[in-house]
Amino acid sequence: MLGGGGLIAANVYASAAEGWGQEASGSGPVPTAGAATIDCPDVGTRLTSVPDGARGEVDRELALLDEQIAAAYRQFQETPQAERQDPGFTGGALMDPLKEKRAATIGRITDAIDRAGDRPQGLDELAECTLRPADDRSGDGTDGGGGQDGAAQEQNGGGQDQNGGGPAQGSGQGGNGPVASDYQDITTVQPGAQSPPRTADASRGSFTSSCGVNADGLFNSDNVIVAPGVSNGAHHFHDYIGNQANSAFASDEDLAGADTSCVDKGDKSSYYWPVLRLQNGTRERDADAPGGGTEGNAGQIVTPRQVTLTFVGNPREKVTAMPRLLRIITGDAKAFVNGPANANASWSCTGFEDRQVKDKYPLCPAGSDVVRTFAFQGCWDGRNIDSANHRTHVAFAGADGGCPAGFRAIPQLVQRIVYDVDAPSLADGGRAVPLFAVDSFPEQLHKPVTDHGDFINVFDEDLMGEMVDCINTGGTCGADAAPAPSEEPSEPPASSAAPTAGAGAEPEPGGTAGEQSAEPPADAPATEPADTGAPAVSGTTAPRVYASASPGGTASAAAPGGADAGDGTPTTGLAPAGTAVAAEAGDASATGGTEPQAVEGGLADTGARLWPAALGAALVIAGFVVLRRTGRRA
Repeated sequence: MLGGGGLIAANVYASAAEGWGQEASGSGPVPTAGAATIDCPDVGTRLTSVPDGARGEVDRELALLDEQIAAAYRQFQETPQAERQDPGFTGGALMDPLKEKRAATIGRITDAIDRAGDRPQGLDELAECTLRPADDRSGDGTDGGGGQDGAAQEQNGGGQDQNGGGPAQGSGQGGNGPVASDYQDITTVQPGAQSPPRTADASRGSFTSSCGVNADGLFNSDNVIVAPGVSNGAHHFHDYIGNQANSAFASDEDLAGADTSCVDKGDKSSYYWPVLRLQNGTRERDADAPGGGTEGNAGQIVTPRQVTLTFVGNPREKVTAMPRLLRIITGDAKAFVNGPANANASWSCTGFEDRQVKDKYPLCPAGSDVVRTFAFQGCWDGRNIDSANHRTHVAFAGADGGCPAGFRAIPQLVQRIVYDVDAPSLADGGRAVPLFAVDSFPEQLHKPVTDHGDFINVFDEDLMGEMVDCINTGGTCGADAAPAPSEEPSEPPASSAAPTAGAGAEPEPGGTAGEQSAEPPADAPATEPADTGAPAVSGTTAPRVYASASPGGTASAAAPGGADAGDGTPTTGLAPAGTAVAAEAGDASATGGTEPQAVEGGLADTGARLWPAALGAALVIAGFVVLRRTGRRA
């Protein structure tokens, strides 16, 4: 009995402690794995209100804070290991100067806001940063990625960074990640999700915009939303589709007058996200440039195989038109040090899209492609096209699918990006099959949880009106959209699990919906697509997004839209506790909404690893039986 109980306790504790552990509530940084990093409080997220007159100066100073962190991280990386152990280096030569620079910059931010409005309080406390050491689990073979953290070391040059960055102190081609524990076999992820019930006023339709895959290679390391007027404001490269005037210096007039890659020229919206790279030693054109190789973003940029842009409705109400030039950011590029409160990464594989992970890259079976899904906020405050922290003017719907008080439903963008990349060979650090990872801020270590997407609405009014009408009337419209089904299937029970999306229905590049990709191997767990009559969008089943546990650890939080309610229309979805998809909800205190958040590594995600606990339970039961029989004989 004692042995069985101990086995249960040890196994359950180990399973529940995997992944984000105590940081699952979003109250702190994500545990490090494989490399040290610099952890600084994010000043930008604290600025929920900045007067218009101070906005430009504040944005420039916030960008300077990012540059200061990146410079300190580069200094740390380029310092020999022996010198790093000297407290005089970490304090006097690295962290103390960084604190002084940040204090001066934060002081200018405070003064700028004070001149234009009320002086903010408490910003001075955000100047100090910490040097977060590598996780103790590195190399011990117990990480959740199916291999040793220490295995994913620099693979192209005997431990030397191939892009001028000095010795590779962490792992990966740029020396700052990823590591083996950043990956997870998609077949070990538990499937299943639920959708909130629809009301009679639900907006059931969908609208698709087809804007290509950035085959012409429009990249830069700017971010016109977060750091307008600042070159290299992102410190990592973005893929751009849609609007072709994307740069940090593009004005609203530039965006409105630009060309577009979209099939419907009425859509000049800007869609962008961090590039995905193969860390195979390739020297891209940014190998020696800021935002690229000099900041640890190294290797071959992968062009997506397919990009699907679908705008969906709300399960409780009709949608209203987005305001022109509305800015939306989903996810958090700094989630590794900020914590997961605003994270909205969602990774999966074709044929397995009912299984989603948020803090791991997926290891896909042969014949299955990597899928990134971004579900943007579907609720708007009805007044602002942006906010000081770029979050509080929009929000996700609540657990019942309704928008927070004071917010109205708008068409919700669900963005699905597919890549033809093979599962990397983790045992040899990606030498046989290269690692893949998204670009990131240097100190974010290429963690998958930092994935994010950006959108600027530059639809013309007529096309936006068509979109709203189509979604509200239950149609399936837009470029390459398939005709709506002739018959709408009945609503499934709220308790039914959401069906798999995209299984075996991925078209080849440039192909049609009838050109199917390879099916998952026969020995892979089956994921049956349900026959819901869902309309195909750009040759695929509508993208599916699953909700997750809330910061409090329950499954009652709101989720991004994209799950199917049974009538063929992507909607907001709910997942059981532990389903690995995040939903970035902006500032809950400002909107009254929830902050849905997934937790990777909870019990629901590790059921397949709980067989020792099951054995322990059997031992405990057997012990009780023996004890009872012995007592009777006595």
